[in-house]
Amino acid sequence: MSTDEQFNQAARDWDLETLYIDLASAKGKRLTPMEKLHLRGLLCGYSPSEIAEKLGKNPKGVETDLCATLYRYVKSLLDKCDERIENWRNVAEWLDDAGYKCQPPSEVSLESLLPEKSVVNVNNIHIDNHQLVVVFSLKIPTSQATELSIPNFDLGNEGLKD
Repeated sequence: MSTDEQFNQAARDWDLETLYIDLASAKGKRLTPMEKLHLRGLLCGYSPSEIAEKLGKNPKGVETDLCATLYRYVKSLLDKCDERIENWRNVAEWLDDAGYKCQPPSEVSLESLLPEKSVVNVNNIHIDNHQLVVVFSLKIPTSQATELSIPNFDLGNEGLKD
């Protein structure tokens, strides 16, 4: 597994690109691939010893690297230079508090968006020209029973089908 693929679950939960840029600004130059790797490990909840184990490195060496690099950059970025990192978990907590953690997508049910007694039927699902096509019908009740007439309704190339 390449170093870019290790601890890649951090990319789902954190805004890594912004974080890399901001930490590089605090550092004064770009983060090294190893600094990025160690950061992703911390953001995934791995301790320095666990990161070292996964990378086949000396645990004391990883801890020393973190103290000399990432911990300093994070403290500088977040204006916490006078604070002490009591635990490696502080890094993720501070970065989360600073807004670098992505918000989980909120799930909204279709039923909550439609009026009562609406009906959604999926008629067909297929792949066409490298695109997933879902054909469905949607019935939304109206407040009055009226007939709707749309003589020039344009459905593109499909047209109205009887």
